[in-house]
Amino acid sequence: MAATGDLKEPAMRTEPRQPVLFEGLFDKTAVVEFTAPDQSSDGGALLLKAVDERLGLTRRIAEAIHDRRQTGKVIHGMLPMLRERIYGIACGYPNGNDAARLGADPIFQLICERREASLPSQPTLSRFENAVTRTDLLRVAYALTDSVIDQQRRGRKASKVKRIIIDLDPTDDPTHGAQQLTLFNGFYDTWCYLPMITTFQIDGEKAQYLVAPVLRPGNAPGSAGAIAILSRLVVRLRAAFPNAKIIVRADGAFAVPELLLWIEKQQMLYVINLPKNRLLEAYADIPMKLARKKAQRKGRTCRVWDHTFYQAKTWPAYRRLIIKAEVTVLEGREPRDNPRFLVTNLKGSPQEIYALYADRGDMENRIKELKDALRFDLTSCGSFLANQFRNLLTAAAFVLYQHLRDTACSTDCSDAQVGTLRERLIKVGVTIRESARRIFIEAPRAFMWYHDWRVLALRLGASP
Repeated sequence: MAATGDLKEPAMRTEPRQPVLFEGLFDKTAVVEFTAPDQSSDGGALLLKAVDERLGLTRRIAEAIHDRRQTGKVIHGMLPMLRERIYGIACGYPNGNDAARLGADPIFQLICERREASLPSQPTLSRFENAVTRTDLLRVAYALTDSVIDQQRRGRKASKVKRIIIDLDPTDDPTHGAQQLTLFNGFYDTWCYLPMITTFQIDGEKAQYLVAPVLRPGNAPGSAGAIAILSRLVVRLRAAFPNAKIIVRADGAFAVPELLLWIEKQQMLYVINLPKNRLLEAYADIPMKLARKKAQRKGRTCRVWDHTFYQAKTWPAYRRLIIKAEVTVLEGREPRDNPRFLVTNLKGSPQEIYALYADRGDMENRIKELKDALRFDLTSCGSFLANQFRNLLTAAAFVLYQHLRDTACSTDCSDAQVGTLRERLIKVGVTIRESARRIFIEAPRAFMWYHDWRVLALRLGASP
């Protein structure tokens, strides 16, 4: 970051706001003016601020980044810059250029604690994003992961947690420029990055808690970096939940000898999909014949479960193989064989173990929330490290929403995804007035999610 980068902050550009007239819609002409100086369309962001204060998330991340600027020339500290970016992403403003429009927003000035000064400008935020080092990124990833784990430990009796499931899943992030390490991926048929998303799930609960994602080059093997990610995460999970058994769950890209051996040496459990091959299909020959007869007799999709022990050429020993012999029957089509295979060291019936594996399908919803609601895939910086930093900022915004969703239990927002939470709870038009002793935030009387919003505010520390 340039030493003098923040010495002179450009004045916030104020565009002329011309009114518009609607004639003929009503019995009178409707005039729309954009002139109210103390109003915001993001009044509900106060909830995100309350969640952040409870988690200590942005403070923790700010402390993880080494500020290399000359102290006497700094106008904006790490914390305001982080908050503007993370809160902005959470509120639906993922682009750094949005800072030019958010700088005068009274709610953003309030939640970023910059009421008496301007918010960081787009050039300042751009320099900030491009100044982080590998060490900074690693420390930020630790801070983000530790915040999530610490919150889950505080919210339950750690000694009573019996099982933690870790899900690993790569996803494509198509690129459309000359970003560093954007490479062609034949499977996705595009130039892209291939970030790794990691979540953990406690004792069969529905929630999957995101920890720090890792950005990878577009041609990275599916399992690249998995051992490094797990080695850092497992140490923290075991320290927080000493009695919990840890299960790693992943798709076929992770069925590699090194990862399986590492998991076994760590005395952990796993259930991982195995890609089909001729030998595996031979193992499934008898169950598939039974499934075909069953499907023919009943006229619908049928499954037969089996298990055996199997040793691939690169494995040092036999491992348990779960077989799902399935014949799918669709109206107007010929029945289709669909054998599936899992490798595992779990005990239990094949059907139970496969059901446990199938639950990982909900991971796709977490990726969808990250991409569709928070623009996790907006990795448009030229620098690979800056794009990794953007991924971490987006993950931090997701963590705020995840805690907000946990806090919303027993309300109509308890199962809402990020986009719905933002629409219902954050996008609230408000007017802000300030006296000598208080800040008054006036929201519409007709706000339809008032009850849920108030319940959340009280649970996050507000008083009735």
